[in-house]
Amino acid sequence: MSTLVIDRIGSLITNDPSLGEGPLGLISDASIVIEHGFVVAVGRAGAIADERIDAEGACVLPGFVDSHTHLVFAGDRAAEFSARMAGQPYDGGGIVVTTEATRSASTDKLDRLTMQRVAEARRHGTTTLEIKSGYGLDVANEVRALDIAGHYTTETTFLGAHLVPTEYAGRSDDYIDLVCGAMLAATAGSARWIDAFCETGAFDADQCRAVLDAGRAAGLGLRLHGNQLGYGPGVQLAVECGCASVDHCTYLSDADIAALAASDTVATFLPAADFSTRQPYPDARRAIDAGVTVAIASNCNPGSSYTTSIPFCIALAVRDMNMTIDEAVQAATVGGARALRRDDVGRLSPGSVGHAIVLDAPSHHHLAYRPGVQLVRTVVGPAS
Repeated sequence: MSTLVIDRIGSLITNDPSLGEGPLGLISDASIVIEHGFVVAVGRAGAIADERIDAEGACVLPGFVDSHTHLVFAGDRAAEFSARMAGQPYDGGGIVVTTEATRSASTDKLDRLTMQRVAEARRHGTTTLEIKSGYGLDVANEVRALDIAGHYTTETTFLGAHLVPTEYAGRSDDYIDLVCGAMLAATAGSARWIDAFCETGAFDADQCRAVLDAGRAAGLGLRLHGNQLGYGPGVQLAVECGCASVDHCTYLSDADIAALAASDTVATFLPAADFSTRQPYPDARRAIDAGVTVAIASNCNPGSSYTTSIPFCIALAVRDMNMTIDEAVQAATVGGARALRRDDVGRLSPGSVGHAIVLDAPSHHHLAYRPGVQLVRTVVGPAS
């Protein structure tokens, strides 16, 4: 197989401080050589390979790692979004609307829609992504969602505990029994992770603990939605259970931050969801200064964050979450990798996967400096 060099890089982000300047491992006037899909050399411009991409002085960085998406769904909830912009609060209840549309869609249609969203994410620079189920909420449709997700990523997540479906209204404990029993048994072979929505209106801490315990027993890694709509037990539960990531973290108490800082659980912020739901943006500065490992993800879904653009999320994090541009870029690359317990993506150093973005800009600062502008010129590597 031929080698590929990305040459004449004005500013290369490696995310390896041993290779370059600062935490980003920045190298100027650089090149990077990729062989068999892996980085084999990083150094000064002028490296030789069979194929060549001329960066023409632009910035090159690792492909974005989007560690939280819900891409397998049908329908949209534009009317709900418009109502929210007019003042209606978000409560998560619209998940039922998406569940109905998803259940009624053909498998071919769901696969086609998911493929389109993955391609869209790649155009925005995402090369590794996680995809959750959670809009089937019965055994057959959760299995179907994970089978479709598996066409596009190995980072598949079983989210049967997303919301109580209408047929189980008033019987949430019975539904959790189904999730932990027949539904998990049917989906465990297609999922790497298990997740639950720990929130008022969804599932309480005891129910989510049961889901996580069952998932662990089935050999799955653990993730959790927590503290999106208010202060609650989600963050503490995620740390207690050893989750790889707790996602949303819109409301963080001092105790939550202390627990995260003393753990290996990543706090994954979803700023596009706070944008879309008019929730307050979390103060990421508090978490970072306390030593919490943080990530940024898109949370792409039709109700609360219908975007696949990580650059948009970076701009929001810098503008409204008190993150520096360097911190936001790291959170969207190596931070997302840590949220997936990966060390082969989110960086560009010898031995890592050769997924890279060539920007149409001289510096990564333009990702926040020029919000809403398509700055991704070239993507090397697939979206998962």
